[in-house]
Amino acid sequence: MLAIVLCAIALTLAYPVREYIAEQQQIDQLAAANAHLAAQVRHMRAEARSLNSPAVIAQEARDDLHMCFPSQTCYEVILPAKPHGRSAGTSTTSPWYGRLWQSVKEADGKPTR
Repeated sequence: MLAIVLCAIALTLAYPVREYIAEQQQIDQLAAANAHLAAQVRHMRAEARSLNSPAVIAQEARDDLHMCFPSQTCYEVILPAKPHGRSAGTSTTSPWYGRLWQSVKEADGKPTR
């Protein structure tokens, strides 16, 4: 009789204990995600503070917008679109999907035995 009572108590407590463990795991995951987001916020705030500097703004304008001060002479090197002197082994071929479609057409036309 005592064994039946102990089994009943164990079965009654099994589900709430399992739910408690699952909730604790979820709390741990959310705490880790919160810490990660807090680190990202700190990084973004530090980056925003550094971007408020006039020197950084001028450097970004020169780099990204290709701007220069009136007293400076700026040059921009423009590379040719295609390199000169193609090798003899390089030929113009159709793209991969053209070759694939051509092979499908050839395979469709030949009877299989």
